[in-house]
Amino acid sequence: MSSGNNASIFAVWVSLISNVGLTAIKLVVGFFFNSQVLLADGVHNAGDVIASAAALSAMRISKRPADEDHPYGHGKAEVLGSAVVAVILAIAALFIGYHAIIALFEEPGEASIIALGAALVSLVWKLWLYIYTIRIGREANSKGLIATAYDHLADIYASLAAVAGIGLAMLGAAYNIPYLTLGDPLAGIIVSILVLKLAVSMGQESIDVLMEKTVSPEKLAEYEALIKSIPEVKRIDRLRAREHGHYILIDVRLSVPGELTIQQGHDISRLIKSTIKKKHNDVDEVLIHLNPWYDH
Repeated sequence: MSSGNNASIFAVWVSLISNVGLTAIKLVVGFFFNSQVLLADGVHNAGDVIASAAALSAMRISKRPADEDHPYGHGKAEVLGSAVVAVILAIAALFIGYHAIIALFEEPGEASIIALGAALVSLVWKLWLYIYTIRIGREANSKGLIATAYDHLADIYASLAAVAGIGLAMLGAAYNIPYLTLGDPLAGIIVSILVLKLAVSMGQESIDVLMEKTVSPEKLAEYEALIKSIPEVKRIDRLRAREHGHYILIDVRLSVPGELTIQQGHDISRLIKSTIKKKHNDVDEVLIHLNPWYDH
């Protein structure tokens, strides 16, 4: 787990530094060449800098061990970081949409090959960042890093729209097709819708974890099968599991033969815990309550 945590934090640092560089490129090129979609994408990237910093802070906090005030650990810090990213994305989406709509009624700027080049560089770089961060995030089950990866995915949408919008505007200018010059702001509107949709999805997932929504039925079925594989378990009376950031907590009540000794019950509990945690390394704790079982 330690190597996975280090890889996750390193990936966030790569994302943070990349976002700073891309923000500068997009804002400078967008300003000098009056590209609305590139300017909007640059502002979105500026929000990504804040989001990456929030994810990094949340991930550092989430790795702290359990203490007296936080006996279940600090895992939900990553979920809070993910929620912050979702809010930033939503604000960026509204900002992009607002300025793109205004740009529809203004004199379009002259499309530039340099602006197109900046959008292409952003597209390729963000595609690599998404693949890199989503792979490590899923391996480490890091909510903060997965949120950062989805942030990169939103940037891919934005860069695709920027490439398309600037490209259409260049074609419109070259062949004197007025409607194509609106490609830049129209692309900005499309970007805002896609980013807002992604923000809502991320926000909903964060709320589910914070409200301690149960894990998927498939995972519960896997836990149930492992518990029932222990011969002494006669019945599962209740099984619950919830995500706590990058790890899962399980609560189970089960019935075992009433004539067993306390030591035997203790050994059964330890066997159940080790069996589950051996198969599911994202499970941090299994809390077990034993009930007596009698044949009659």
